[in-house]
Amino acid sequence: MPFLLWEGDLTTYAADAVVNAANRSLLGGGGVDGAIHRAAGPELFEECLTLGGCETGKAKKTKGYRMPCKYIIHTVGPVWIDGRHGEPELLASCYRESLRLAKESGCESVAFPLISSGAYGYPRAEAWRVARETIETFLSENDPDMTVTMVVLNRKDLWTDSGEKNALADWLTRGDETPDLLGAAAPYPLCSMIEDRKADAFLVHRKANARLSRMEEVSACCEDADLEERLRSRDESFTEMLLRKIDESGMTDAQCYRLANVDRKLFSKIRSDRFYRPSKQTALAFAFALRLSGEDVRDLLRKAGFALSDSTTFDLIIGYFLEKGEYDLMTVNEALFAYDQPLLGR
Repeated sequence: MPFLLWEGDLTTYAADAVVNAANRSLLGGGGVDGAIHRAAGPELFEECLTLGGCETGKAKKTKGYRMPCKYIIHTVGPVWIDGRHGEPELLASCYRESLRLAKESGCESVAFPLISSGAYGYPRAEAWRVARETIETFLSENDPDMTVTMVVLNRKDLWTDSGEKNALADWLTRGDETPDLLGAAAPYPLCSMIEDRKADAFLVHRKANARLSRMEEVSACCEDADLEERLRSRDESFTEMLLRKIDESGMTDAQCYRLANVDRKLFSKIRSDRFYRPSKQTALAFAFALRLSGEDVRDLLRKAGFALSDSTTFDLIIGYFLEKGEYDLMTVNEALFAYDQPLLGR
């Protein structure tokens, strides 16, 4: 049930269902609506002729035709007047009705545009607030095995809190005045952005080196008479610490993995494997979901084979929100998304 963010063209996004911000006729128009009709081909227009239009706040489903999706769910968002003419309720209904149709159709993945935020004039900050709250509530209450993605053309469109933006920008550029990520004083150089592909390549390289290092350690220890004793005194694993912290928090497993933006299948893999090695993003997602203290965050990361440093934008952003005590995962992901960094969770 992860809720993801993606920058790009909605018509190229591969999902079981793609949501179209349509007009009441359902026969195509400008913006996202026109782009989807062009991408899907004339067959979409022919099917839409049979639907008799759609009311504002409602949704109707067609085939995906030439788009990389099974279905296109057409919903009609409200035109913004002043926010006091039922616009928030109608916009929320667009998301609920679209998700209901997707669930009834057995969809495991759904991609949305930011409905009504274009030609219909809905302020982006308010449009995103309604979208986020409605999608999160639906996923929480219905618990479908569904991944929902918000697709935007510009990744900075969703992070609209100018005060937060300025504070984070200041944090990233304060040099030796910046506090340590988890509490202790330490100098921070000005950091640069790291592209995802470079980060992925570095991760592969690091894991390969780690495997070689472990092999060398095992080879060296094979002659050590205390090897078995050392293995018996092995430290608590990532999985063991995670499950212990979930129990201590009073959460259920489901509550925890939902807050961590992780799906049930991945959590089942972690629970069933005492020595599961998660990605850094997954480990941190659980740290935020459990609202761990700085020392516990460091410990959970260490057990997964990671640490927070002062040399990457990703780690500095994580440190900023930990320092603030801001544990809402989507708020953190909005900032990571704006800075072109990997998101927490899936």
